[in-house]
Amino acid sequence: MHRSTALLATTLVGVAAALTLAAPTAVATAPAGAARAAGPGQVCFWTEAGQHGQAWCYAPPGYAEAENGTQRHAYSFDSRVDGTVYAISYGPGNSCLYREIRKDDYDENWEAWATKFDGVSDNKMGCEAG
Repeated sequence: MHRSTALLATTLVGVAAALTLAAPTAVATAPAGAARAAGPGQVCFWTEAGQHGQAWCYAPPGYAEAENGTQRHAYSFDSRVDGTVYAISYGPGNSCLYREIRKDDYDENWEAWATKFDGVSDNKMGCEAG
């Protein structure tokens, strides 16, 4: 391999690794009907009560939009994040609400926020408590 090609390849691998570390971690999870417990350092959301249906998990840092059918349809959650994360709900204009989720918090039937949930963050993102 030519020296400049090897240097370029090494640099690209380093940049890719740095970008991966800087991005919030959203973890694709189990298929519908398969319950999955939140792993250490994760908060997981399910589309059905009782931690059933489609699941989507998040691990800090940063903000991540809810995926896997859980956006505006998260009827249960379980947190194993060592600290606090915030469920985020966007409203009209630039308004938004947060709901604090602490370590070991869970809700088997999260009716109050099930249809509000847009994403999760490691900070309040300037939103109001809701």
